[in-house]
Amino acid sequence: MQYILENPVHGVIGPEKYKCTISWRNGKFITDEPVKSGGQDAGPDPYTLLLSSLASCTLATLRMYIDRKGWAIDNIEVNANMYQTKDGDKLSTTIDRDVKFLSEITEEQRKRLAQIAESCPVSKILGNPIAIRTFTFSNADVEKKINYTNGDVTVVWKPELCKHSARCVNGLPEVFDVNAKPWIDMQGATSDRIMEQTAKCPTGALTTVKNKPEQQG
Repeated sequence: MQYILENPVHGVIGPEKYKCTISWRNGKFITDEPVKSGGQDAGPDPYTLLLSSLASCTLATLRMYIDRKGWAIDNIEVNANMYQTKDGDKLSTTIDRDVKFLSEITEEQRKRLAQIAESCPVSKILGNPIAIRTFTFSNADVEKKINYTNGDVTVVWKPELCKHSARCVNGLPEVFDVNAKPWIDMQGATSDRIMEQTAKCPTGALTTVKNKPEQQG
């Protein structure tokens, strides 16, 4: 298993309805709910974010393909919206995506570009089965800590937060082995490699501390 993002998208909400702060690899932005849902409409709502992902992925994928082909197609526009229907307990969602090319294109190009739009990464995610795994934590979960050290660095492991050990095993099997006791072998790789891998932990179950000189040796 390998996550698509090196670091997870992080969201936090306080008592204010219903403003969330989302952190991503290069900054932060605000999301909110519309006024009719009790929010202040201070940022895009979750439905808008979902459709924005599809629209932007479609545009970027088309631009990559068009540039690779060397076609003289400048601006492209995408409109995306969705509706839902219910049949008993079954909820069905239909997303409509309209792609408009502002340059003249042939019928053959139009058909091919429609295929390319369908094959953009977000289209593939939304069009295929999706499993959502939810793990819950509380402050009490972070109290138990186990330390592993090689003299140079110390890895702090919080077992109750550990939900993604397969990622460590796949990323650095010389150090992480869930079938071994202890499961972390601090002699299996350099300190830099260990620090690099633990930094990818999405839940905070693993952190690395550089030992002070008096703690080394």
